[in-house]
Amino acid sequence: MRSLPFRPRFLSLALCAIFVPLASAGYTPRGSIALPGDGGWDYLATDAGARRLYVTHGDRVQVIDLDRLAAAGEIASLAGAHGVALVPELGRGFISNGKTSSITVFDLKTLAIVGQWPAGGKKPDAILYDPATKRLCSFNGESADATIFDAATGKLAGTVALGGTPEFAASDGTGQVYVNIEDRGETVRFDARTLAITARWPLAPAHTPTALAFDPAHRRLFAGCRSGSLVVLNADTGAIVAALPIGAGVDAVSLLPGKALVFVSNSDGSLNIFHQADPDHYTAVDNVHTALGARTHAVDPVTGRVLLSSARFLPAPKSVPGQRPARPAIEPGSFRVLVFQP
Repeated sequence: MRSLPFRPRFLSLALCAIFVPLASAGYTPRGSIALPGDGGWDYLATDAGARRLYVTHGDRVQVIDLDRLAAAGEIASLAGAHGVALVPELGRGFISNGKTSSITVFDLKTLAIVGQWPAGGKKPDAILYDPATKRLCSFNGESADATIFDAATGKLAGTVALGGTPEFAASDGTGQVYVNIEDRGETVRFDARTLAITARWPLAPAHTPTALAFDPAHRRLFAGCRSGSLVVLNADTGAIVAALPIGAGVDAVSLLPGKALVFVSNSDGSLNIFHQADPDHYTAVDNVHTALGARTHAVDPVTGRVLLSSARFLPAPKSVPGQRPARPAIEPGSFRVLVFQP
């Protein structure tokens, strides 16, 4: 229970977050990496130890060498790839396939597909590995649940009914898993061992949370909301400690702990960068122009580079009165990963 009425407290935090940026974080474009294929894209995942970046791209996951900034292979014949979970201790990676409601298992060294698991739910999206329980969690958008597997064997441990559409998720490394519930405007915490939901934290007046990141050093959650704010929560109590204005169409949040930086990428072509002065106070240090549609990204913790999926778009079709505006088509051959570096 919060000691003050929730809405006034949130609004005062939001007003405090609107400030003149300090000195720039120095992020500028350093080129791009062209990749074949004209499908849509979603999450990216970094394997800092192996120096690889995994890029989901429709019917494939493309792999980039983080040192050479060049293509290094791909996992093909997928069906609506959304997320990638990497488990170096098992030598395995896992990909969620939304179109076939399945999970592809691949070898981290060779990139060869070594298995296919039923996802246990409909349209899996985000996927993560919890190291404390050695369990894999698949977050299923259409069935509004999470399915939990033994990562080594694929045995289904159970299902967590989430009561709404799950989006990005994060683990604290001790068995507690957090997931944004997009249509309910809340962040849910559940125990990966018992599969019991232990907290539901409303984000109102912010709504439509998509992106999520966890700061293990300070136990803070960063929920990117498409209502135009990055909501920072205490990961133990759910208390909102900051609300920071961001661009439109957020879909990814990442941290660079060594520099105390938080990155937020948005489909309007903006990359918001905040500095963490302490766990409850943040300062805007940059608003970098990227490219229209560059809503997802990953950060290389070794170099500090930010890498974003993007493509060029054809002119949007003419709108039909009374119908939702049609999305513009992707210009063939234009998919690339943008590189920004301090």
